[in-house]
Amino acid sequence: MDEFFMSKALALAARAKGRTSPNPMVGAVVVRDGKIVGEGWHHKAGTPHAEVHALKEAGELASGATIYVTLEPCSHYGRTGPCSEAIIKAGLKKVVVAMTDPNPLVAGNGLRRLRDAGIEVVEGVLSKEAAKLNEAFIKWITVKMPFGVLKTAMTLDGKIASYTGHSKWITAPPAREYVHTLRNTYDAILTGIGTVLADDPALTTRLPAGGRNPIRIIVDSKARISLTAQVIQDKLAPTIIAVTKEAPAEKLGALEALGIEVLMVPEIRGRVDLQALFKRLAEKNITSILIEAGAKINAACLAANIIDKVYWFIAPKIIGGKSAPSPVGGEGIEEMSQALLLEDFEQHTVGKDILICGYVERREGRDVYRTCGRIG
Repeated sequence: MDEFFMSKALALAARAKGRTSPNPMVGAVVVRDGKIVGEGWHHKAGTPHAEVHALKEAGELASGATIYVTLEPCSHYGRTGPCSEAIIKAGLKKVVVAMTDPNPLVAGNGLRRLRDAGIEVVEGVLSKEAAKLNEAFIKWITVKMPFGVLKTAMTLDGKIASYTGHSKWITAPPAREYVHTLRNTYDAILTGIGTVLADDPALTTRLPAGGRNPIRIIVDSKARISLTAQVIQDKLAPTIIAVTKEAPAEKLGALEALGIEVLMVPEIRGRVDLQALFKRLAEKNITSILIEAGAKINAACLAANIIDKVYWFIAPKIIGGKSAPSPVGGEGIEEMSQALLLEDFEQHTVGKDILICGYVERREGRDVYRTCGRIG
């Protein structure tokens, strides 16, 4: 029964996907005599936590009941009060949590406070599912780096465009709509200046029911972007331009005058240092970044070891052409033993297209793949 009620709490937490950053998604269920008497989830940062909503709905029935929470109740004062104290005050007899909070401000303190108050605490129920739900928050809060997600689409023969550069569209409408659900989920979307110059994308979320637009990040070492580009002119979402010292000061001033944030980032071989860029973005409370770019940026991101997860679409089409681009550029590896591997991957069909979703394997010696990021 613990897993049954925890699964309910996880489903509640997931309702707020893309809405709680930089906080985690949390769901809570209050159970008395085998029946749910209160439910709640964290809606957005700065608002009451899941436990508070669930306890309010349960009312007096919370006394002597059990609460199921997907993440350890907090014990510190932030923009809201500590949930561990609210649980104690409500008189619950038992707390079941999926996982402890990786936030150093909490890190077991909430559970200790509950135990000290005489409340029974059970840990680790559906912990893997809870960790996956908050994978972006966990990385950001523990290593101070955003969770990097690479999305790309290619044909059966591994092409992302024809030899002329024509690429609309590789995938069918259902796959493209799926991508917009991803944009609706992650904090930011990143692409390179090459994509902006070639396609002038809006990089917004376009779903039938609407959605949240991610922060737009353009990697543009020399500030070559046009002042008339969509990401500059429309105000549907904030835009950040990452540049190096090679960018002309006059152009940077013009961008800032249009309300664009310019980030001066260290360079590597004349290009934006992507590791340094991600660290700067983490400091801005950006916990997750979706990369939708071309072969050069994809290769550089993989080489910089900033990709955690991959969404790889394969369309049942054949383009051909030895000069037609592939999803990952650079010089590539020398031997198959150096290839990056995906783990915990899943395969789905989205319309007529195939989607492979998985995590980049972490292993010793992975830096050998940095050779793949040589982009000239």
